[in-house]
Amino acid sequence: MSSNVQSQPPQSASAPGPAPVVDVEQAEAALVEHYPRLVRLAYLVLPPSLGRNRRVLTAHALTQRSLPRGRKPGVAVAIPAQQGGGHRRDPGYAYVRLQVVRGALDAGLPLTWRSWPRRAQLPPLLPQVKGLRLFPRSGGADELALDQRLAKLSGAARAAYVLRGLEALDDAGVRMVLTAAGCDDPDDALAEADAVEARYALLASPEFDPCSLHARPTDLMRRRQHLKAAGVAALATLVCGALLGLPGDGWGPDGAAAPPYAQNPAAQAALDPGKLTVAATGAWRRSARTDFSVWPARGGLVDDKALLRRALAVWARPGETVQVSATPGTPSGAPPGPAQLLYAGEVDAARVVLLYDGLRIVRYAEPKEGTSGAALDFARVDGASGPEASALVVNRADGNVRYLTAPWVRSAAVRDLLKPAGQALALRRDADGVTEPFAGPAQSGRCTSWNALRMRDHSGAVRMVTDLGELTPARLTAGRPEAPREAAPADWTKSACSLASVRSHGVRSVNSWAYARQTLPETGAAAQWVCTRAETWRGAGSRSLAQFQTADGPTGAVAAKAEDSPACGPREPRVLAGVRWKSPGGNWYLLGAGSKDVTSLTASGGDQVQGNVLAVSTERTARARLTGTLADGTKVATLR
Repeated sequence: MSSNVQSQPPQSASAPGPAPVVDVEQAEAALVEHYPRLVRLAYLVLPPSLGRNRRVLTAHALTQRSLPRGRKPGVAVAIPAQQGGGHRRDPGYAYVRLQVVRGALDAGLPLTWRSWPRRAQLPPLLPQVKGLRLFPRSGGADELALDQRLAKLSGAARAAYVLRGLEALDDAGVRMVLTAAGCDDPDDALAEADAVEARYALLASPEFDPCSLHARPTDLMRRRQHLKAAGVAALATLVCGALLGLPGDGWGPDGAAAPPYAQNPAAQAALDPGKLTVAATGAWRRSARTDFSVWPARGGLVDDKALLRRALAVWARPGETVQVSATPGTPSGAPPGPAQLLYAGEVDAARVVLLYDGLRIVRYAEPKEGTSGAALDFARVDGASGPEASALVVNRADGNVRYLTAPWVRSAAVRDLLKPAGQALALRRDADGVTEPFAGPAQSGRCTSWNALRMRDHSGAVRMVTDLGELTPARLTAGRPEAPREAAPADWTKSACSLASVRSHGVRSVNSWAYARQTLPETGAAAQWVCTRAETWRGAGSRSLAQFQTADGPTGAVAAKAEDSPACGPREPRVLAGVRWKSPGGNWYLLGAGSKDVTSLTASGGDQVQGNVLAVSTERTARARLTGTLADGTKVATLR
């Protein structure tokens, strides 16, 4: 392409009156007639930092996009005065020139994250040149020096210089064009342009003619490397697509699950909702044991394969948005094989699925609308049977809890352990065994009540469990550790609030053992010593708590506690603890008590008594230590 003769700018003089109206045909005629000059104008105003190839293509793109959009009747445009006026006015040229200047100024603006880029700031869609670099013919030293000086100017100042030199506009005309193009301060632009020597004749040099171009190839070695990289990427995409398209993706979307990374046959079988195992409805009646393996599948969504597929997929690959929780010592990995379906249905505002793999109970929950905010909970239940497999937490909301009860449970009720004389509140259950919601134990603040779930099974036996923040409620028992019995509310009246200390600890059962009774000095009132021991599903992490309870106190005072100690348990069914007590008369006593196998007690001051209880006068600040002796002479230390 070449243009050795530049069209002269249409001359016009400012005149009073309304601005002339330009239609599309008039603007197009001016664009075709003065195309080389308009492209040169755009090229000069564009920032040289774009590089000559992109600068050339952008100059042509801006000029070609300068026509009015649509087929509107016309656009009004003001025509600035030019030096040497007297020629005809050309509104069409004035319009397209204004659009070219506006686009070139926009193209020079820096890209920021605060706003969307303007069209001129992006690489042009058309014209496009592939495999070639285009640039104008090289000029002399004067043109190079001028180009370097213009590169240091702002876009508006560069436009002012070019409008003066190439378009022969006076300062008033330049100011009018810059203002119409969106320049905030044309006067500053004119002042900045004054700093460059007025060598306007150089603007018509071939150095600045984007219509007379040289062509050279792009970097051939880099192009070859890019082609190789594109080929490798395309091949990798095809391979990944083939792997992901293997059988197994026809169950519907995986919801909140992360992308699958392997197609192991055993792992895929565990994700197939059609291979979930289901116990027969009356299997528990014929089974030698009553555990989770004989629970039938219940709920209104047991046939919803899409929901079950999502639950299994999230279990295997929980995504970043899934809230995952597990009781201490419970693995949270993928299922080792097809799991057993226990429940699938709608509970409150969620869809809930309960699964059992022989070791763990897994609860998947998602909102009724969509799968965002899905939750996945794990609880270890190995060896659970009878009372320990009688109920599962199916949902918690607003401090209330719902249970799914075992098929052998005949009735359910709520008992407040702090009110043993109160009546049990019967709980309604639906056809699937899901209880109505009731208030769970308070997680913070004062302990004014502690609700437990009381269940009666088909044999008439009554069990009590309580919610400790996990999927499986903790079984409550009472009596000697080696032979505990099912607890009654009176066994936990003064100890129930201490259950908060083992919340979310993976507790399997908690036993309350009143191991000693004592008559208080001075008053003759009765007091008892109670040891509560929480056993965990994992075995380790048991917690024992010795409490001193008086008849007039609402709760017991913690005298000693221990973790991972066999004391107060079936392996060592003995305990020893002491406490300083202030009588109503203001006197301080050291009180101590051991289990019945403790035959004598000795205080650090030398006081010794025969039997398993001790009460000696002491000072408030005195530090005392108790030691017990068994019948065979073995020494026993206090619980710690």
